[in-house]
Amino acid sequence: MSTYAIGDLHGCYDEWMALLDKLNFNPAQDTLWLVGDLVNRGPDSLACLREAERLGSRVRCVLGNHDFHLLVAARGGGKVKKHASLEAVLAAPDRERLLDWLQSQPLALHEGNRLMTHAGLLPQWDLAQVASLSGEVQAALMSETSGRFLNQLYGNHPAQWDSALDGMDRLRCIVNVLTRMRFIDAAGRLDFDANQGLESAPPGFAPWFQFPRDDDPQLVFGHWAALGGETPGARVRVDALDTGCAWGGKLTALDLATGERTSVPSHQSQGSPP
Repeated sequence: MSTYAIGDLHGCYDEWMALLDKLNFNPAQDTLWLVGDLVNRGPDSLACLREAERLGSRVRCVLGNHDFHLLVAARGGGKVKKHASLEAVLAAPDRERLLDWLQSQPLALHEGNRLMTHAGLLPQWDLAQVASLSGEVQAALMSETSGRFLNQLYGNHPAQWDSALDGMDRLRCIVNVLTRMRFIDAAGRLDFDANQGLESAPPGFAPWFQFPRDDDPQLVFGHWAALGGETPGARVRVDALDTGCAWGGKLTALDLATGERTSVPSHQSQGSPP
């Protein structure tokens, strides 16, 4: 029995199937942790959603920023952004079932001393706190007013967490930390502009994993394809799993028990991650 964490699928269904074959994945006994961004960029977001939903309890998933983009477009009155590849999902006869499944997923998966989120973890948050904050967002997603929540979700304010935040400011900040974070300053303020490698850090900012913590969890994240799966200067135990499959890189799985990584090459054309 194995548990594999897999980096951002971004609609790369063929590569996902090739990776599962290489792992000899057995859905009768193995489990997948999907680090978010199941959809968009790649060629077959619909197939990725259908397969993840079909696998049922064998898949545990957290939401990424591109998953939220789909939900906002489908149920929050938003528009599909230019260069998005979500039309097949939005036109699918089973879209509502798939969207219901996606909308029910959490932002954080906490098991023992291990935590998986899409973008990472603020050094100011401990594991119990992030699980609670993820629950707040999940409750909003599952509420009767979820459409209003999704409609008001986008925005860069507030850029810094404060426990006194409430309402949409609080929920938006939680979502931005867990799905969009890359560079922060010492106070935990997020930068929303720099999205390339470590050399693109604005003055006074550094990658979130280069800040010390008071505890020592194992953190699993995706989101940051420009890292290529590397986390130089990390001051926490961290595994970066977005290895740029949608950009011509590779799709990577991590055996959570052994730490072994397994990858398959991308079928997509080479490009630069945003």
